[in-house]
Amino acid sequence: MNYRLVIFDFDGTLADTFPWFSRVLNGVADRFGFKRIEDGQGETLRGLSAQEIIAHLGVPRWKLPLIARHMRKLAAEHRDEIRLFEGVDCMLQDLAERGIRLAVVSSNSEANVRRTLGPHNAGLIADFACGASLFGKAAKFRRVLKRGRALPSEAICIGDEIRDAEAARTIGIAFGAVAWGYTDPRALRAHNPEVVFDRVQEIVGRLTTCASVSRTGA
Repeated sequence: MNYRLVIFDFDGTLADTFPWFSRVLNGVADRFGFKRIEDGQGETLRGLSAQEIIAHLGVPRWKLPLIARHMRKLAAEHRDEIRLFEGVDCMLQDLAERGIRLAVVSSNSEANVRRTLGPHNAGLIADFACGASLFGKAAKFRRVLKRGRALPSEAICIGDEIRDAEAARTIGIAFGAVAWGYTDPRALRAHNPEVVFDRVQEIVGRLTTCASVSRTGA
């Protein structure tokens, strides 16, 4: 398919926030009264969905908005610790130069996303739909499609979590899984993504290949 719209997740997809997240999570657990992550548990949790992680840690659902708000505040305070993955700058530029509309849908705040992207990269993004609830990305995707005047079949979501895959499936858009984020790539592959990216540098070429195959009917 020749995708007209590419919707990126931010944390774990464009920005390398996992090391920072791992450092602050137990402090957040103490503040909001859920289980701390013990040594050796991290890799196990990377194979779970967001719902399974919430259940494992004993996080009450009613606290999720409070926790999300606190995490956004912490991310703003620790902004100097967060960097884009290597190659993101060139990848966004290449996609934009090909006339592809770019969007970011994230649970993080738009201010945090823009700050980490920097002015040039942020200027390449046509649509920001940020501040999504933990399970609210599908609604954000619908709005991005409507604003971009794109059909679901013309869009792909690129993300690093099972909830990204589930939200994409809910509204009928393709899902591209990245292997460098929060979720174990094996768990993402189990959700049958249309494409898996092992490195940031593969994104432009793989999307172009997908488009070429679609056009030739191969």
